[in-house]
Amino acid sequence: MSRLKQLRIEAEESQEYVGTLIGVSGQAVGQYETEKRDLSPDKILKLAEHFNCSTDYLLGKSDIRNPGKQIDDVLNEAMIGMSKEDYEALNET
Repeated sequence: MSRLKQLRIEAEESQEYVGTLIGVSGQAVGQYETEKRDLSPDKILKLAEHFNCSTDYLLGKSDIRNPGKQIDDVLNEAMIGMSKEDYEALNET
């Protein structure tokens, strides 16, 4: 399954909806998903922004969905000595 299709299904969005976001038909989105048609760079950027992922993840070049978030998580954990989830679970005492 293509990453575009995976992201679209996870977001519970139709091909037609995604198409309207990037200015193409739902049929064109289906062709992108089956790799019968190539995405232009501007459409890749729009889709990555919409799905909050990197362009490399969208294109299947990386398995890291959002490297910026991952870097922030690592830096925060290094600075405070615990994960964000553990920090947020702390109470006032």
